[in-house]
Amino acid sequence: MLRPMKHGIVLLVAIALLATFVVGCGSSTSNDSDKKADTQFINIATGGTAGTYFPLGGAIAEILNNNIEGVNATAESTGASVANVNLLKGGSVQMAFIQNDISYYASNGIEMFKDGKVEGLQALATIYPETVQIVTLKGTGITSVADFKGKRIAVGAAGSGVEANARQVMKAYGITYDDIKAQYLSFAEAANSLKDGNIDAAFITAGFPTAAIQDIAAQHDVVLISVDDEIAEQLIKDYPFYTKVTIPAESYPNQKEDVHSIAVKAMLVVTDEMDEDTAYQITKAIYNNLDRLKAAHSVGAYITTESASDGVSIPMHPGAEKFFNEK
Repeated sequence: MLRPMKHGIVLLVAIALLATFVVGCGSSTSNDSDKKADTQFINIATGGTAGTYFPLGGAIAEILNNNIEGVNATAESTGASVANVNLLKGGSVQMAFIQNDISYYASNGIEMFKDGKVEGLQALATIYPETVQIVTLKGTGITSVADFKGKRIAVGAAGSGVEANARQVMKAYGITYDDIKAQYLSFAEAANSLKDGNIDAAFITAGFPTAAIQDIAAQHDVVLISVDDEIAEQLIKDYPFYTKVTIPAESYPNQKEDVHSIAVKAMLVVTDEMDEDTAYQITKAIYNNLDRLKAAHSVGAYITTESASDGVSIPMHPGAEKFFNEK
């Protein structure tokens, strides 16, 4: 008579344990789901892997992941400024590196955005000067932009910020695309084409030293071409985003003298879709960890709280304004 009762008790205990296990599993799944829902993904649009945006973007992603709870940040290689505007507009990225001139064009619907302006772009900060570097090799005999007529010139990827810079600089010298053999190449493609002798010169707009140019200089005698002072003055008058800049001697191998050029400003850009607290936390994390940016690239030395609003060409995000107003 006792044996069936014992079996019944065992069965009841087993059922209770199973129920506890199922409830526990359900609770764990729910918690995991909640944690995933709480994660905020920040995709950062940078540029080509041979440029300056990419290593800085990786460093910023690392900073955000290490300093903002619940953030999962990733840096993505892209076509740089113009492409990044469109990625922000489409919502596939939440933050982007964009030149200050390109941001202005987009917000005002001019230049490459003449078919429609982009609403809602907002700046977190300007970070460093992006120098228009005009590169050739010693054997080409080119010493000035004025020598470009009839030459094969890499003007940047089609529709890119570099391409706009190239067109504007050449125009100041009285040269149009009809006068040259324009090659629409990325930084890496331009570097390879110069090394292979497939082009005569290239425009590369980036912080110096730029990996693509260092790559060329490792095997060839690189020549950086200066922008004449009167031409620089005219460009600044026509396009107020430009500033004069000097590339110091020895910035690249065998560069014996300073090279004078012009520069725009790199900006960190988001949209008005980002809430104020997130923008504040991102800006705070970046500017409290500037040493990490200096380690990522030499242009990190130019990134300071004091210069963060220099050359801002679109409205500042309220979250970023809040952080800088506290300083």
